Amino acid sequence: MPDITRNPFSRRHLLTGAGRTLSLAAVSLIVGSKMKTASAADVSQDVKILNAAISLEHEGIAAYQIAATSGLLQPAVVEIGVAFQGHHKGHRDLLVKAVETLGGKPSAEKSLDEYAKDLNAASLKNQTDVLRLALGLERGAANAYLGLIPSLGPDFHQVAAQMAGDEAFHAAILANALGEPIPKDALIFG
Repeated sequence: MPDITRNPFSRRHLLTGAGRTLSLAAVSLIVGSKMKTASAADVSQDVKILNAAISLEHEGIAAYQIAATSGLLQPAVVEIGVAFQGHHKGHRDLLVKAVETLGGKPSAEKSLDEYAKDLNAASLKNQTDVLRLALGLERGAANAYLGLIPSLGPDFHQVAAQMAGDEAFHAAILANALGEPIPKDALIFG
């Protein structure tokens, strides 16, 4: 399985690619703050970055849907996956609201068949395969959101940290389910 935390097409790269980061204008909208001014270029860039994040949340939502209906998971595992899917829906909804507030059009979802192909779901043969895929996606998501924090002013760290926390929580639960040992070193993410 590829290490998506180092993949140039990972969430981190799409969100911060080429040195770009979420501007304070977009983050202000995400956390509900009022924005005084923003240039058209800033707004356009924010919409592009937010839409990349929306697309990746769509992928996470679809991955959990595909897993839940695969017949490969025990019922208790499906229940946990559906809860995680709900968290991703909350992230997506927050990001969609920000794009709409900026006057942009949120990224559309693809079909489940398209996501299944993108995720190589046909290669998943058992619960362990599904959990490993989900773990890779969640680790990549945690690192992506953590990658936003250093570029933001202190007043805007909270939303990126909250999303990173959700993703890290998901990764911890999945790693435990796979029987991975607790890491010996600190600073697991970021």
